[in-house]
Amino acid sequence: MIAHNISYANDDMTPNQALSADFSGDRDRAAHTAAALVALMARLRSRERGCPWDVEQTFETIAPYTIEEAYEVADAIARRAMPDLKEELGDLLFQVLFHARMAEEQGAFDFFDVAETLIAKMTERHPHVFGASDARTADEQTQAWETQKAHKRAARGAGLLDDVALALPALQRAEKLTKRAARIGFDWPDADAVLVKLSEELGEIRDARAEGDQAHIEEEVGDALFVMANLARKLNVDPEEALRRANAKFTRRFEHIERRLAETGREGPQPLAPLEALWEEAKRAERA
Repeated sequence: MIAHNISYANDDMTPNQALSADFSGDRDRAAHTAAALVALMARLRSRERGCPWDVEQTFETIAPYTIEEAYEVADAIARRAMPDLKEELGDLLFQVLFHARMAEEQGAFDFFDVAETLIAKMTERHPHVFGASDARTADEQTQAWETQKAHKRAARGAGLLDDVALALPALQRAEKLTKRAARIGFDWPDADAVLVKLSEELGEIRDARAEGDQAHIEEEVGDALFVMANLARKLNVDPEEALRRANAKFTRRFEHIERRLAETGREGPQPLAPLEALWEEAKRAERA
């Protein structure tokens, strides 16, 4: 369990004992549900009585499903679909159970170790809630968290970029990498400087195209996207959210084109000019 310096009414209590004492819900339901979840996963992974598909999975094969389920949670939130959100959160929890069970089979940790580690981490990160620290604003607390994490990285000899997760969406990871690098001054002074760099990168894409080297083209496109993530950071824009909104906008407008084509009985590839006219029609309809 993570070490912590939190004080409780009873100093002999562990974090999970102290928080359990504050629990006001149905204790039997909570205990039985947690036990049933762990038993469910153990049964699915049983080589004698379980599901062959579940049994053959590994951390590596399950990881893509974990990421997918997290996105489905975000999708349900974006649609404000509470019944779907309940289901998708369950699916995401199942992923936690799956990974914990595989770790338990290897003798590494189990689901309850995961939960206890989380409790210890969150109490440690919230001394203004669970300890004697003064209350902070949200911004001050965020800075305190970052300082705490920086101290832990330094203690284990890690670099600034070491714990920026490799599996993050590429734009999000680019934004986080540049934000970290900026802490030691490795950063453009403002958005205008980034725009100059972006223009330079677009020129390098044109040069790479002229060379006809596909690997070089890919490299330069990647550089331009990386600079775009930097520009978003400088403009206080979440690049992933901005791109999601752009995707949604494209989808709405393209669906308008499809509807209008269907209304006039047009099928298959069409000349670009009338399609562009329908696109502009969709834009006007959105502004109306």
